[in-house]
This record gives sequence, structure tokens and C-alpha cells, in this order.
Amino acid sequence: MTASILAEATFSPGVAAASWEDAVRAAGRDLVHARAVGPAYVDEMVQLIDDGGPWCVVAPGIALPHARPSALVRRPGAAIVTLLEPVAFGHPHNDPVRVVIALASMTQTDHIRTLADLAVRLDRPGVVDAVAAATARADAIDAIEGDAA
Repeated sequence: MTASILAEATFSPGVAAASWEDAVRAAGRDLVHARAVGPAYVDEMVQLIDDGGPWCVVAPGIALPHARPSALVRRPGAAIVTLLEPVAFGHPHNDPVRVVIALASMTQTDHIRTLADLAVRLDRPGVVDAVAAATARADAIDAIEGDAA
């Protein structure tokens, strides 16, 4: 599942973000431009973090913001954003964030599978550093896919 989402993932390196919200909105804009989601999906991602705290900061340096599968999702998608300067999301252990991967899924089952698969891939040593250092889309995707592909 993740391989197919990553195959069409957008990649924006070196994005300037003054806050976690700017970082999430940058990734969300990429999902909108890729026609994976409608603009309201981006607002929903921000609202979920605003309401629930930094739950999307899943490991040191990485955030996986997403909203629930809904009619706002037009197709599965992922947007990989590396930040020019890390930003704090307010996570007690995993801040600051250098890489944001926004996700959009059509169904709850796909949503859970994608998150679980990405968590395994991103947990491998050096993956987050490699994605953060990537300057080309193929390099970022190769770093995530690695041997798990």
C-alpha cells in the first residue's frame, strides 16, 4: 500500500516554516495541488493537531499529519516536505521536526495500513536523516522505501 502512495508522492525540499502549522499547511498544499484532497482537508489536519496536541510527531524529527478518510479525500496521496529549519510541534521527546509527510487515505483500512507501514519504514536507522537531507524526490522516496520495499 505505501509503495503505491509513495510512487505518486509529492516532494518539497527546504521549505521555510515559522511554526508547526506552517509546516503542516505546506504539506497540505502539496496534497491539494496533487488533487489528492480538497482544501478543507488541510484545515482538518491542522484542527486535529490543534485539538489533540502533537500526536502526529511519531518519531524524532518526523511528523505524519493526516485527517480521517472522508469525502474530502479524492484519491490516496502523500506529500513529503523537508524543512529548511526544524520546527517544534510541542512533542516532549520527538521535537523538533525536520520532515513532514502528510497522508490522505480513502478508507479506514488503507489509512491504518499506510500508517503502520510508514512507521516501520521510518523507524529504520538513518531513514529520517536521509529524507531530511534529500534534495531530489527520488532520493527521499528511496530513503523511505529502502529494503522494506
